[in-house]
Amino acid sequence: MNPAALFAGGLVAGLAAGTASCAAVQGGLLIGLVSSGSPGTAGTAGTGRASRTTWDVRDALPAVAVFLTGRLAAHTALGALLGLAGSAVRLGPQTRAALLVAAGIAVTALAVRMLARRGRAGCAAAPPGHLGCSHGDTQDTAHASTARTSTTHASTAHASTARTSTARTSTAHASTARAAGLGLATILMPCGVTVSLEVVAVSAGSAPGGAAVLAGLALGTAPALAALGLLLRGLATTRLAALGGVAALAAGLFTAGSGLRLGSWLPEIGSPAAAAARASIGADGVQRLTIWATDRGFRPGVAVATAGRPVEIVFRTSGDRGCTRAVAVDGRDVVLPVTGARTVRLPARPEGRLRYACGMGMYVGFIEFERPLTSTSSR
Repeated sequence: MNPAALFAGGLVAGLAAGTASCAAVQGGLLIGLVSSGSPGTAGTAGTGRASRTTWDVRDALPAVAVFLTGRLAAHTALGALLGLAGSAVRLGPQTRAALLVAAGIAVTALAVRMLARRGRAGCAAAPPGHLGCSHGDTQDTAHASTARTSTTHASTAHASTARTSTARTSTAHASTARAAGLGLATILMPCGVTVSLEVVAVSAGSAPGGAAVLAGLALGTAPALAALGLLLRGLATTRLAALGGVAALAAGLFTAGSGLRLGSWLPEIGSPAAAAARASIGADGVQRLTIWATDRGFRPGVAVATAGRPVEIVFRTSGDRGCTRAVAVDGRDVVLPVTGARTVRLPARPEGRLRYACGMGMYVGFIEFERPLTSTSSR
């Protein structure tokens, strides 16, 4: 296909379908930008009051821009590799599950750091002896304050300027490197739309075509991620930072849980709900099941088939643009059309339970393989 047409298709998919899903899956990495932020301060000279933390959107724009640039570079490079090497470079469900767990742990750690830093900031702003904060000996604090105020204004200004300049330079380099690294890392946390477009990149058969479709996706989802990044940076410098930290903690735990579900590493507590469908057996001896992939999961969520016979699963969709368009079943990824059907054939299986999941591990379904019924002759 023409790379321009592939780029347009990826852009439209990103704008129409990837905004919510990619922001939800990859937005957790934007928490890393918060921990590298350097909010501005404002205060009144000579008042002895603690400086007040302020935030300007212009302070956040460079880090968010670097993050999105790194994300665009990673997606473009992956698309080129997929176009050249085909499915050989695609990540299988188990590998993707491990990456999701690792990403969830990283986001959780960043959220804990964000909450801890907010707690320390609150103690620094509180008066000496404030409950829950340790300020040390108040006399030592008074002596230190007296010594500092007795220093000449000229030497204090020069020293402060030098320290501020060095700190800002160091912080700027660290923030840029962190933002670029987190942007590159988004390719390790593909949303459902990304997985489906990876197949398009493979079928393109060329590096320009593969790069074009994933670059279009990255650009199409950039506005939502930019808005989310700026929002998180704003939360980090306001009293809502604690709420943002809690939300980030929940996102990290959810991401790790999705990886555990995708890899089938979570223990199954109890049994699924009663089966809502049973496979029919055709004249050729092959069992057939119809399962609907919707934006709210798979219907039916549990089906029953007979062990020892091959099974054909017909996954049907109707306007599905969520993560259920990519199904991880029997150790492989199956990408479904937005509207239509795709048949997956499984060989005969022993008794037990087959678990499948959407491409991001958010929704799961089960097929129970039961012992075949045996007929006994009457005596």
